[in-house]
Amino acid sequence: MVLFDSHSHLDAGEFDVDRDAVVARALAAGVTTQVLPAVTRAGLDTVAAACARYPGCLPAWGLHPMYIDVHRETHLAELRQWLDTRRPVAIGEIGLDLFVRGLDFARQEYFYVEQLKLARAYDLPVLLHCRRANDPILKHLRRIRVPGGIAHAFSGSRQQADEFLKLGFKLGFGGAFTWSRATRLRELARDLPLQAIVLETDSPDIPPAWIGRGRNEPAELAGIAAALAELRGIAVETVAQVTTANARAVLRLT
Repeated sequence: MVLFDSHSHLDAGEFDVDRDAVVARALAAGVTTQVLPAVTRAGLDTVAAACARYPGCLPAWGLHPMYIDVHRETHLAELRQWLDTRRPVAIGEIGLDLFVRGLDFARQEYFYVEQLKLARAYDLPVLLHCRRANDPILKHLRRIRVPGGIAHAFSGSRQQADEFLKLGFKLGFGGAFTWSRATRLRELARDLPLQAIVLETDSPDIPPAWIGRGRNEPAELAGIAAALAELRGIAVETVAQVTTANARAVLRLT
């Protein structure tokens, strides 16, 4: 069984003590590919180093909305320079966050829009952080058309899901839907077309129910795939095959 983790922060400090072992466990679980999105200017370097060390890890360059206080105008210029010399699989992780208090929304929006423009200019898909911000994110996507991408950790409505799909996006599902209390999210994971879904861990974050509050890691994607298969009443091999093909298609790796 081959699995594709469409969103993993393998470069995060939480993995500094055992990153080689984390990668080995992922490979043993069938996770042959991980997409590693950068979140800050410094993250461009850590993602690049991780991807150089581990075959099967693919980089995405971006500036995350939760680190808006860290980002500077010069970082956008440096991001463009990286795009000129080291082509990633996507621009990301970018987007908007209306959940965390104290984040300057106007500044988030500015960096989001500027990075959408880069994605359009360089003909790259985007990896979207859209926590409680699906509608404003969609508003800008309709105005600045990019070649699709992934709505990471999707948790919106079915109507919002359909709008992302119309724009050429896939929807990322990971540990969040494995919790029994996530009723609405489980309904989406069950009822959306399987061709709309890609799997992700968001390691070391969003752990599945069987980990609880512990550190998440890419090897858990096998359990996430099994949970989705059980929820939909289909074979886990089918989930693995279709979601892997979905990820490869939307990131134009096929």
